[in-house]
Amino acid sequence: MVLGITGSIASGKSTVSGMFQARGALLVSADQLAREAVLPGSAILARLVERFGGAILLANGELNRARLGAVVFADPGARRDLEAIMHPAIAALADKRLRRLRRMGETLIVYEAPLLFEAGAEGRVDRVLVVRIDPGVQLQRLMRRDGLDEAAARLRIAAQMPQAEKLARADFVIDNSDGREFTEQQVAALWQELTASSAPPQRS
Repeated sequence: MVLGITGSIASGKSTVSGMFQARGALLVSADQLAREAVLPGSAILARLVERFGGAILLANGELNRARLGAVVFADPGARRDLEAIMHPAIAALADKRLRRLRRMGETLIVYEAPLLFEAGAEGRVDRVLVVRIDPGVQLQRLMRRDGLDEAAARLRIAAQMPQAEKLARADFVIDNSDGREFTEQQVAALWQELTASSAPPQRS
């Protein structure tokens, strides 16, 4: 089966995905696919430069993700333009990767996708796990992780789908607000549940 893992910014999606991977799940990361899609010389990177200008490139020709992020999080129209370019590119790569892994008959494949719902990609997976985070903890983690002041961090949180909406659409929830050990316990329990059944019901 393919388990989609998503959640709000700085919720700990990669941490939880890594815990499943450590237990034997195969991991496909939408963020990694996005990096592959914008390698120097790619058509997608050329489209981004056409839309946002050459200032989004580093001196070596690679995408300056931090600079692009600063632009799109401050401008909803720019963010929609970015998503219109990136979502189809990521979808094509994800579909190809996930089809290949499904054919291999792996017990559990994790598809980590921060914008799973926003991109309309939940149909790509069998079940969805949302990583929950206490809003206060989320704000502090984001500020510390990305070196942002509070206003900039709140802007990035507000730019995403509300956490409550993601939780309402989840098949499973893991709370990552209270330390790694508590998160590990929840992952271990869910891993046992998911791997006990080789064919969980498909999402409707």
